[in-house]
Amino acid sequence: MTIPTFVIGIAGGTGAGKTTVAREVADTVGEAVTRIPLDNYYEDLSHMPLEKREDVNYDHPDAFEWDLLVDQLDSLLMGQPIEMPQYDFEIHNRTDETVTVTPSDVIVVEGIFALYDDAINDMCDLRVFVETDADVRILRRIRRDVLERGRELAGVIDQYLSTVKPMHEQFVDPTKKNADVIIPEGANRMAVDLLAEKVEAETGTDPDDPDESRSWDRFEETDRTTVEPSDAEADSPSPK
Repeated sequence: MTIPTFVIGIAGGTGAGKTTVAREVADTVGEAVTRIPLDNYYEDLSHMPLEKREDVNYDHPDAFEWDLLVDQLDSLLMGQPIEMPQYDFEIHNRTDETVTVTPSDVIVVEGIFALYDDAINDMCDLRVFVETDADVRILRRIRRDVLERGRELAGVIDQYLSTVKPMHEQFVDPTKKNADVIIPEGANRMAVDLLAEKVEAETGTDPDDPDESRSWDRFEETDRTTVEPSDAEADSPSPK
């Protein structure tokens, strides 16, 4: 049974590149990382018809089932597997299927509100906020929702203006204050490499060594770091 030794929360606005950061860190480290996408924890709205579900504000914290996420993350931290729900963006609801997730040395929780809930923040050893220019984020949102999720362009733009942008300003951006590390310009290579090095160092600890036991102590405010991209990265388009 694996008892996770390190939990990372990766937050940021829609299209900021947080999923890319999470995936690249996981790909670099390999099997030692378990990814928990916050999107899978939208509330089950099976009791609503599709027309009603289309009107729900999915960019508000109340759209998520926080109790389930906290319970399942707690189970993983105790070395127990979970049945993680799956979400279908085309029908605005969970599917009937779940995915069995077994705990690994490192857990990454990523999503727009990964740093919003106090209980989740307390479980995280490292809190990361990915910060990207709003113009870049809306273009990525349009590309993703139209090409990957089958949405109409007009609907995507209307949703961004009516809910995504104001919810980002009211709820998402303020969670930046909870971050230990702020990554500007999306998934810049230097930041990903530094996070991967930190994760690899954590997975290499000896669980039988009391001096290397898991610590839940938060970083001090003065320890917050902003990882700037190199000049070459700053001049090139940010990854999706």
